[in-house]
Amino acid sequence: MSGAGSVEARLAELGLTLPEVAPPVAAYVPAVVTGPYVYTSGQVPLVGGRLEVTGKVGAEVGPELAKELARTCALNALAAVKSVAGDLGRIVRVVKVVGFVASAPDFTGQPQVINGASELLGQVLGERGRHARSAVGVAVLPLGAPVEVEMQVELSDG
Repeated sequence: MSGAGSVEARLAELGLTLPEVAPPVAAYVPAVVTGPYVYTSGQVPLVGGRLEVTGKVGAEVGPELAKELARTCALNALAAVKSVAGDLGRIVRVVKVVGFVASAPDFTGQPQVINGASELLGQVLGERGRHARSAVGVAVLPLGAPVEVEMQVELSDG
């Protein structure tokens, strides 16, 4: 799988559309290119510019819903990558994913929640989507989001 068309086609096969890049909610940019890498800012599960679910996982938000929200975060992160890379076909590989889960005090399923992001990247990018990862439980996330995902991606010269 190479080229932008194949990545976009794969998204379409999965019934997904790359969203518009969410505008920053503070003083940062959605993604930065340095050398062959793109670093995304943390992406919360905004859909159409709205955060439709808030709360802590293991309390107000169930783990399965949180996993779906992590998938949305990864889709938003891919949109941020495309905004600075020009096309997703330049992705050599996803190097690292960091997922944050706003967690109830006794919730310990952060890795399973962030699997939503990891699995999406694998479905869309195949072997290029396999990555190192951290899944971290936190007390609270921006806007009350249950999940936030950031990633580092290596690009080809284009």
